[in-house]
Amino acid sequence: MGEVSGYYEPLLKETDEFTGNKKTPLWVSSAKLALKAVMCVIFILWVAFIFLRPAEFMSNFSDTLTNATKGTVFGITGSIFLLFSAPILIIAFLAIPHLILSGEDEVQVKKAGKGASFRLWTFPVLVDGPFGVVTAAEMIGIVLFAVFTVWAVVMYTIQNYKILGEFDVAFKEKCIFLLELTGLRFGFIGLICLAFLFLPVARGSILLRLIDIPFEHATRYHVWLGHLTMALFTLHGLFYVIGWAMQGRLIEELLAWKHIGIANLPGVISLAAGLVMWATSMPGVRRINFELFFYTHQLYIVFVVFLALHVGDFVFSIAAAGIFLFMLDRFLRFCQSRRVVDVLSAKCFPCGTVELVLSKPENLRYNALGWVFLQVRELSWLQWHPFSVSSSPLDGKNHLAILIKVLGGWTGKLKEQISSLSDGNDDQSETQTLLKHYQKITASVEGPYGHESAYHLTYENLILVAGGIGISPFLAILSDILHRINDGLPSLPKNVLLVWAIKNSDELPLLQTIDMEGICPLFSDKLNLEIKTYVTRETEPPLEEGIASKPVSSSCVFPSLTGRRMSGLVGTGHVVWSGLYLVASTIGMVICVAMLNVLYINPFNVTYWWYKGLLFMGCMAAGIVIFGGLVICLWQLWERKTASPKEDFNGADDLAIKQQREPRMDKISGQEQYVSTVRYGQRPDFGEIFGSMSERWGNVDIGVILCGPPALQTSVAKECRTQNLKRRNNQSIFHFNSHSFDL
Repeated sequence: MGEVSGYYEPLLKETDEFTGNKKTPLWVSSAKLALKAVMCVIFILWVAFIFLRPAEFMSNFSDTLTNATKGTVFGITGSIFLLFSAPILIIAFLAIPHLILSGEDEVQVKKAGKGASFRLWTFPVLVDGPFGVVTAAEMIGIVLFAVFTVWAVVMYTIQNYKILGEFDVAFKEKCIFLLELTGLRFGFIGLICLAFLFLPVARGSILLRLIDIPFEHATRYHVWLGHLTMALFTLHGLFYVIGWAMQGRLIEELLAWKHIGIANLPGVISLAAGLVMWATSMPGVRRINFELFFYTHQLYIVFVVFLALHVGDFVFSIAAAGIFLFMLDRFLRFCQSRRVVDVLSAKCFPCGTVELVLSKPENLRYNALGWVFLQVRELSWLQWHPFSVSSSPLDGKNHLAILIKVLGGWTGKLKEQISSLSDGNDDQSETQTLLKHYQKITASVEGPYGHESAYHLTYENLILVAGGIGISPFLAILSDILHRINDGLPSLPKNVLLVWAIKNSDELPLLQTIDMEGICPLFSDKLNLEIKTYVTRETEPPLEEGIASKPVSSSCVFPSLTGRRMSGLVGTGHVVWSGLYLVASTIGMVICVAMLNVLYINPFNVTYWWYKGLLFMGCMAAGIVIFGGLVICLWQLWERKTASPKEDFNGADDLAIKQQREPRMDKISGQEQYVSTVRYGQRPDFGEIFGSMSERWGNVDIGVILCGPPALQTSVAKECRTQNLKRRNNQSIFHFNSHSFDL
């Protein structure tokens, strides 16, 4: 809590009760403030230009700027790129020094002060409906895009009728002309939305790290923008189809591939690919058949390439920046995912949950609310599945753990693989077990992704709400807080309530995978921890409750002989190398375009629009692969050089990890340093829970972090909103944070 509401200071740079570190140097604060101001000005001017572009005066101003700058070697393509795409790349460039100055270990917290305050990003406004849970800040974004779309349609409609009034033709010809002109306008509005569409799904993007939006949140924005973009492109194509049908030349126009001007057939192919992706991304299809959604979504390559062929290079440059940043991220992820990662241990729990412990380098940076995408090539070469990290970065320097709930075919096969390895461990030698392991389990990892800052450390009071396997990230949070208390590191949480809803009591052992007293003895002196567990499908405890039953049905530990660790190329990785990769790739693209114009396009008078669009895409790819690829090679060499030789695991290291992750079953809940209750046949009453916490903790900010199914998200968000709206001065403000991932 701060004296000035909403004011944040870096905890590790501030001299306070948690740390004796000095304050942030004045030049660092000034430089960060200046960079942020410049980025804000560029972004506001860019958004204002795009928003006002449909107006006639801004259209004329845009044409004037284009004509004034098209005399360079880059031609009109460079002029349009400068207006529509360059600003977002400039902001990305400026974000690099800003993130470097912010520091890799900086934790942002509010100064202690008088009371709680509302925040747009954590105040749920809508909790039901097609958008799911929407915060106030997200609602502002939705409204802005809706207003822009309506504004653009209205302005372009007015302009269309003005243009139509200048022609003295028959009514039918006027209708056809109006249809085609309207279709053209919808296509332009769709391109503007496309300029934003790929930004949220660049998982390790500098921009996402700058504004601290984790990938699981950004994915929702991509979904919303995808619906809007495809609706506009569908209207774009539909208006043209109707006009061509009225002229009686529908098939001829659909198959036309003009050399000068718009090539229709590539546009048809691009739109068809987009419609297939759109149809299979609907919630019903996506949840019932995820594999169909995943495979058809790879058609984005067809969609983008044929879009470039359809409109040519200079029109495509309107949306080029977002696509370029996505291509940067995709190539980096490809390079990271080629590395095979050692699985140090694997466990199967009776409740149908699998725990994997993966090998990672010591310098891999992530926070407790991280995600990884996992591929097991023996199960599928194409499928990548997201999982929350269940271990704190302080649990160990060289390993990372994830919990996987067995729900479908892929996870079922994974459990069978682990069970088969575990069953054979008793009858085989260690060498045979190792050979069997390396033959059958080969993991590849993308990430970790997540918030740039560990926001769970920014609240003194936390309510963690988990549904089923949603307990996974909260195990990491609890471990992280306990490690920080034990090691004397900055950590703000003083009161933590964990509410866990599960279907059956066989899931209870998952909570015991974290040895709280082993991490931080006598932690109750500094942390008030309460755990409330609700077993919804059982009305009474099972007969064996209270007996120290073994929580793991099968497990196997594999000593790592190869030292194959995760790569730190993607996620919240090294800012300097990420920045060099972005800068080198962008410069490479510019050089490729310039050389292409000087050595080929201008001397040979290449004028085919579709061909120049393809060449422009080639220059984007060449800049990333050649120039960016060189940086990646140097980055990987640097990783190997700076890696400690002690990072290679041996049997002793593996045994230590196993002992650290093995639950302690010899303790009874009542003897521990926290209050733990298990209620059977009940669901959490969030009204009663939140109300009692508000009365107990008083006028404070309470961070509510949720990980669970949509119904649970809705219930918790609705209660947060209700409590905030009826709040009195002496009561708490609840800040809703969702950690639920839904592709």
